[in-house]
Amino acid sequence: MLVGFRAANVLSFRGEFELSLLSPQEGDSAARTLDGLRISPVAAIFGANASGKTNVLASMRWMRHAVLDSVADWARAKGVPRWPFALEREAAAETSLFEVDVVIRGDRYIYGFEVSNERVETEWLHVYPQGSRRRQVWFDRDAERPDRGEDEYRFPSDRLRGAKKPVVDYTRPNALFLTAAGSLQMKQLVPLYDWFKDNLWLVSPGDDLRQRDAYTRWELLRPEFRKRVEGLLSVADLGVTGLEVEDRGEEMPEVSLVHNGKEGPTPFDIHHQESFGTLAWFALLGPLLKALDDGAVLLVDELDSSLHPVLVAEVVRLFEDLVANPRGAQLLFTGHDVTLLSKAHVERPLDREQVWVTEKRRTGESELYPLTDAGVRADESLERGYLRGRYGGVPRIGLGGIAVEVEKRAAGADA
Repeated sequence: MLVGFRAANVLSFRGEFELSLLSPQEGDSAARTLDGLRISPVAAIFGANASGKTNVLASMRWMRHAVLDSVADWARAKGVPRWPFALEREAAAETSLFEVDVVIRGDRYIYGFEVSNERVETEWLHVYPQGSRRRQVWFDRDAERPDRGEDEYRFPSDRLRGAKKPVVDYTRPNALFLTAAGSLQMKQLVPLYDWFKDNLWLVSPGDDLRQRDAYTRWELLRPEFRKRVEGLLSVADLGVTGLEVEDRGEEMPEVSLVHNGKEGPTPFDIHHQESFGTLAWFALLGPLLKALDDGAVLLVDELDSSLHPVLVAEVVRLFEDLVANPRGAQLLFTGHDVTLLSKAHVERPLDREQVWVTEKRRTGESELYPLTDAGVRADESLERGYLRGRYGGVPRIGLGGIAVEVEKRAAGADA
C-alpha cells in the first residue's frame, strides 16, 4: 500500500509538497493496519480549476515512467526529460525531487531520487523490514561524489545482496539504478520495481477513455469478469440489464448493453446509443476491478466527471469496504463534487483526514495541504465551509463577476 508521496519542482509545484495516506488512531474507520501503520484506502484532492490537482497525480505518473523506462527512453533523450516549474527561471537550474513510501509484503520501502536536466543527481532506498523499526540503507547514490574522489554508489548496510557492479555498470548517468536493477532482475529490488509496474494507473476524462474502453472490452471475454461488470452496470441504475459480447478473434470485441423495453430485451450500441455517463462508467470498470484484484493504487482525475454524485460516493465506499476490497487497493482522486464532504449522503463518504486541497498562489505556484490544516471542527459542515472558501481551494471570483466581465465587453463593442 502507498503510505505517502512527495515531490518538488515539478509542473506547477515550485516547492516541496507531500501527500500522506497515514491515518490518525481515531477517525477514518476504513484505514488498514500494516506493520503498525494505519493507512487509508482513499485520498481526495479538491481545488479550483488549474490549481494543481491534476499535477499531483501527473507527478506520480512521471515517477512511475521514470522507474520503468529511464534506461531505454532516456537514452534517446540524452538527458532527463523532466518538467520543472516553468514560471521562475531559476527552477530550470534546480533539481526535481520524487519519493514514494510504500509497504510491500510487510516491508516498508522509502525510495526517491533527484534529477537535473542532464542526469540523476541523487537516488536512495531505505527499507524497514517487516516488524522492525530500524532503518536499513540499501543504497545511496550521489553524482557529485566522484568529483570529491569518492564512489558514486554506497551500499552501507550490506543488506542489498547479490552482484551490484553489473547493475552499476549498466546504469547511465541519466538513468535510475532501480530501473537497471529491475531490468537485470536483481532479486531484492524486483518487488519495488514491480510495484511501479502494477500501480498508479491514471484514469482521466480525456484521451485515455478509448484505451480504458478497449481494456474493459477485452476483459469481458473472461466469463467471471463479464458477470462482475454486468452486476456493476445493473446496480448503477443505468437501465442496463445485461451485456452482449461478440468475440471477433484478434479484433476488438463488439459490445452492446442490453435494456428492457416494451418489446423485451434490446441491445444498444455502446458508442452510438448510450449516454456519455454510461460510457464513462463502463470504461472505469476495467481499471477499477483490476485495482481491486491486484490490491493496487488507482489514480482518477475528475472522478465526478459525467458520473452522478451518488455513484461517485459508492465508488469511494467500495474502496473503503473491507469485504469488497480485501487486498487493500487504494483510490486517489481529484474532483469538485463537494457533496462527498456533506451529510447529503446517508453516511458522509469522506472523513476529514482523507481530504486534501490544492491552491494556486499569486506567483503561479501550486500548494497542497491537508484539510485538517485548515482548523476544521469535527462538527462543522465541510461542504459549506469549503464552498465559502474557509479552507481555500475555490476560485477567487466575486459574485456575478463573470456576468460583469461579459457586460463590460458587450458595452465596449457597442461603443
